[in-house]
Amino acid sequence: MPDKPRIAFYAGAACGGCDTSVLDLAGDFPAFAEGVDIVFWPMVLDAKRRDVEAMPDDSLAVAFVSGAVRISDQEDMLRLLRRKSRLLVACGACAAQGGVPGLANLYDRERIMKAVYEEAPTTPSDGRVRPVTRSWEGARESVLPAFRNRVRSLDQVVDVDYILPGCPPPPKLIGDAVSALVSGHPPPRGAVLAPDVALCDTCPRKASRPENLEITEFHRTHLTVTDPGQCFTARGIVCMGPATRGGCEAACPNGNMPCTGCFGPTSRVRDQGAKMLSSLSSIVKASEPAEIGEVLAGIVDPIGTFYRYGLARSFLRGRIGRKAE
Repeated sequence: MPDKPRIAFYAGAACGGCDTSVLDLAGDFPAFAEGVDIVFWPMVLDAKRRDVEAMPDDSLAVAFVSGAVRISDQEDMLRLLRRKSRLLVACGACAAQGGVPGLANLYDRERIMKAVYEEAPTTPSDGRVRPVTRSWEGARESVLPAFRNRVRSLDQVVDVDYILPGCPPPPKLIGDAVSALVSGHPPPRGAVLAPDVALCDTCPRKASRPENLEITEFHRTHLTVTDPGQCFTARGIVCMGPATRGGCEAACPNGNMPCTGCFGPTSRVRDQGAKMLSSLSSIVKASEPAEIGEVLAGIVDPIGTFYRYGLARSFLRGRIGRKAE
């Protein structure tokens, strides 16, 4: 009997949702686990970095890496897994685009350290004590990972072979991806393992969107009563569907919530947030600056709305001269 494909899972700056989604294969998980040899998965198995270091290079068929890269340990582990794996998959929105952790790129390292260790009301700050990478207590040395100045997506650190989008990727998409990648006939490298169509094309509400749509006011979701069958955009609620790839089976719209963009853009979109801004600008019914400003004031958090998952890879990802280190 041939050896099973050896695969690994690892999470960087992430919430653990992508690992949970793998376990959410539910009844299919035993069959999934039976078909592969999971040799490294810190969330589930008692496996250490030294176990990966001992593996021959290219001995892993696939490494699924979730989470963004913020600290030096994540960066080092990512490079190690890249060396040990024939294929490396950016699993989830944080790995593919920087995700929600990438919103921290609105502030530099100094501002974050000051906010957390000096200004936070729950942190005693009399001594203005901050973590350092190396310290000594008697003869014992303590070492902490370095906190980088920027959050990065995986492809900003190593070569990535595939992207598995979502926050988190749906279990079915994960199962299909594993099957395809270990089959011996994987998709072309660089592929996003999800349909290359906008979410709006598969949204169950699309029939309710007027042909000539004009917006005079934007509403916040939690302050608005929404008809379960009505297009969110037609109701004046920002929905990222026009700028977001499908493949999630419209989970959020089916739950009466607008799309927040976690599947990232289609191949025809260079910058997801800019695409959404362009889409909304074309349907705002206003012409005078004051009138336009009044309409746009309804979008309370533009960066968090349009770049919730993609700021780290967007055209706006950082100020000129800012360094990753």
